[in-house]
Amino acid sequence: MSTEEHASLSIVVYDGHFDKIHYALAMASSAAALDKPATLFFTMDAVRALMTDTDGNPAWRALPVSRGTHANGGAMDDELAEKFIGTFEELLRACLDMGVTVMVCEMGLKACDLGVEHLRDDIPVTPGGLVTFLTHVSKDGSVVFI
Repeated sequence: MSTEEHASLSIVVYDGHFDKIHYALAMASSAAALDKPATLFFTMDAVRALMTDTDGNPAWRALPVSRGTHANGGAMDDELAEKFIGTFEELLRACLDMGVTVMVCEMGLKACDLGVEHLRDDIPVTPGGLVTFLTHVSKDGSVVFI
């Protein structure tokens, strides 16, 4: 196989809107399905997608959306499910099952007054910062900023 076939996809998930994070999950799971190594690097407001609310529900359901008339991420996700489009949890699970690396930026957590203890227990995350992420990025891979 050529180097191109082994190139990785590294996604910086910076934006805290549900639909943008959902698309990052779709990109990462698609790359993994094609046997391309993929990394999701969550930082700033996007880290909230990996948390739970005070009742233990996934916090991504309350995230705002960047387009459309949906009240929040939960409403948009429910509509996506009705259209047989992969839901947030389905895409997240696919990423985890196919070995996508999920990293959480320590600086992003601190900027949002959060710590790793605020993250969901069912998502294995690799804490680190930009140096850790950039060390993880393949020299012949792609980096996408969302």
